[in-house]
Amino acid sequence: MSDLRAPPRSTAQDVAKMAGVSPSAVSRVFTPGASASARTQEKVRAAALTLGYRPNILARSLITGRTRIIGLVVAYLDNQFYPLVLEQLSRALQTEGYHVLVILAPNAEDAIEPLVQELLDYQVEGLITASVAMSNSLTAACEGNDIPVVMFNRGQDDPRLSQVTSDNFDGGYQAARALVAGGAERIAHISGWAGSSTGRDRAKGFQHGLAEAGRRSVAVLDGAYSREVTEDMTRKLFGRTERPDAVFVGSDHMAFGVMGVLRFEFGLRVPEDVQVIGFDDVPMSAWPEFNMTTVAQPLADMVAACVTTMITKIADGPAAVARKIKLPCRLILRGSTRLPQGWTP
Repeated sequence: MSDLRAPPRSTAQDVAKMAGVSPSAVSRVFTPGASASARTQEKVRAAALTLGYRPNILARSLITGRTRIIGLVVAYLDNQFYPLVLEQLSRALQTEGYHVLVILAPNAEDAIEPLVQELLDYQVEGLITASVAMSNSLTAACEGNDIPVVMFNRGQDDPRLSQVTSDNFDGGYQAARALVAGGAERIAHISGWAGSSTGRDRAKGFQHGLAEAGRRSVAVLDGAYSREVTEDMTRKLFGRTERPDAVFVGSDHMAFGVMGVLRFEFGLRVPEDVQVIGFDDVPMSAWPEFNMTTVAQPLADMVAACVTTMITKIADGPAAVARKIKLPCRLILRGSTRLPQGWTP
């Protein structure tokens, strides 16, 4: 009868013996940030490949006291912006030698807290929250465990929390200027969730831009960053006798729903009958079927700033100073708006 037992796993000592180096050299090769010559790395990795050796990350974390795990809490992935955030943040952190533990959480403080407590049980070295609010008790729990927190695409006044956002106020302001310049008279706004800093700031910037031009919005409705809710709001807006001739929408994900209702339920043309502007500049907004004017968030710069902030906070420990980073947005002009020849944002 054949022996079905798996062969014993190779050890660091086996790799060291084959590569002709010390076990500590093997450890350095597989420790992110540790120093090892190119020749040593080449020999060790070749021996490891031959022997099928993989370092035991969990065992190392018990020795070093470091897990090199960053918790990433995301509220939702149906908005096309957040898969991009997840991908780019994960890659950037992995490049720095960190592992990413992703958890999906409903965007409500009472639902998020137990999930993040679970992340703390994994002894994460840092916590990034993407469009997720932090309660005072949760912030205190992270502080008490010396877990640095960086908020991504969401801001709070809490001085303990670092955050990386785009300039949402200016983005809304640019959208208002574009619709006014395009000759819109009855301008509506379907905002992102009013309970979020992003939704509030985009709405405030938009209203400021309209007021500067001597205009007021004919309606402001909360789309809650939900395509389904936004579609219902669009039906209400355009079921009226006096329909808007332009809509600024709080995210591209929501704006796609607006365009679908306008075209396929009301038979309206974009931009001839109704101008539409979104927010985020996800790849789909450039597709021919949408060709949508939108406010672009500087995603690559936001990710880089978030990762740098997190690594700095981990290195500085309890003495780390909170950073509030705000990066500029840019209006991307496409075919869902009517603008005069030569107009620039």
